[in-house]
Amino acid sequence: MAVIDITQDRLEAAIRDSGTLILDFWAPWCAPCRAFAPIFEEASEQFPDVVFGKVNTEEEQQLAALFQIRSIPTLMIFREQIIVFNQPGMLSASQLNEVLEKVAALDMDDVRSKMETGPDSGEDQG
Repeated sequence: MAVIDITQDRLEAAIRDSGTLILDFWAPWCAPCRAFAPIFEEASEQFPDVVFGKVNTEEEQQLAALFQIRSIPTLMIFREQIIVFNQPGMLSASQLNEVLEKVAALDMDDVRSKMETGPDSGEDQG
């Protein structure tokens, strides 16, 4: 599947309509971003059920601010409209494949259950 450009106008539909969406936040001047681009493209061919999107942080500064992107490249993965992975830095092809396989294997009912109870459930909020 081809990599698509994600803009503010396209983001909501991309998240809503994709079972799994991976976003690569990047900028044209960023050398690690340019080095990561072919890895990202290759993974898009290996994982046809995943939607691969790129967010140019120079052109989409509001999106970068919305997701609090502090360094690039940053990868963010949504599954069933929930952010399940968010990490700055370039990944190797094998690391990216491993992350995508782990995301595919997630029990989303378990993820939603943990979100509802919160990370601090059972602890005194005092």
